[in-house]
Amino acid sequence: MLRPFPDCLKKFWRAAEEFLFAPSSDVWLSILRVVLGVQIILYCLSLRRDWNEVFASTPQGFLSRDLMEGILNVHSHFVPRLGWLISIGGYLGLSEQRVLGLCWITLLIAGGALLVGLFCRAAAVLAWLLYLAAVKSGSLLTYGVDNMTTIGLFYLALAPLPDRFSIDHKLRAQRTQDRHRLGFFRRVLQLHLCVVYFFGGLLKCLGPGWWNGNSMWRALTRPPFDILPMDFILSARAWLPAIGITVWILELGYPIFIWPRRTRAIWLTSILLMHIGIGLALGLYLFASIMIGLNLAAFGPGLILDRQEIQDAT
Repeated sequence: MLRPFPDCLKKFWRAAEEFLFAPSSDVWLSILRVVLGVQIILYCLSLRRDWNEVFASTPQGFLSRDLMEGILNVHSHFVPRLGWLISIGGYLGLSEQRVLGLCWITLLIAGGALLVGLFCRAAAVLAWLLYLAAVKSGSLLTYGVDNMTTIGLFYLALAPLPDRFSIDHKLRAQRTQDRHRLGFFRRVLQLHLCVVYFFGGLLKCLGPGWWNGNSMWRALTRPPFDILPMDFILSARAWLPAIGITVWILELGYPIFIWPRRTRAIWLTSILLMHIGIGLALGLYLFASIMIGLNLAAFGPGLILDRQEIQDAT
């Protein structure tokens, strides 16, 4: 009477293994690498004039780095931070400003290396650690784009690099990549996005602000995101509740409708258009670009990008 139970477990394990290790090409990895390379470069360029002031430990900065790293210590003593590198530089006779400048240049070079696919593994790990250190040392100045970029860099640092479109792949001897290993890392990224969107949509639908349009109004009129003319927002105020409801429906339904092939194209296109709208309406261009890049890497190949190659791989 107990024999069917182990058989059910075997079937469940086999189904889970087939789902998690479904074969995939490395096109998604190429997309992720290029997107994150561009993201790091734009991040560095956006802070090129204010980098030292943002992360300075002196009161002349926007916020003291010592204050932000002190707050970080309350949560963990082991999270990377720029203060560690500055302390090492101090032992070597380097000033704080010099170390901060070297960190900026190194992060920019790592982003460029990711973009072209040179020293992919080292560039991915270095970019992840430096970006994480910068984000945590300026935690009071960060928002969603930094979290999602850190997540993307983490997956890239662990993924089976190099991909076939990188310079590293062309310089090395040809070797066959493990498609099942590629599929596993892509699947984890897909599941991670499903969790992010589901709980984001759940939180929105539980409050009244996304039903009556108040959350949309506050988002569009609060500085420094109030880039749309007030007259335009007032003329479209009747549409704000419908837009807010559409946003949380798209997010809440993401883990349901992104998987079936019949609905994936519609849902992925809608999500991409949503992030394009967020980027244009609020000026959150870096946030829009990282979310678009992560979605294209996770669910684009096999649907709107490189379909035939993915079909051959599976």
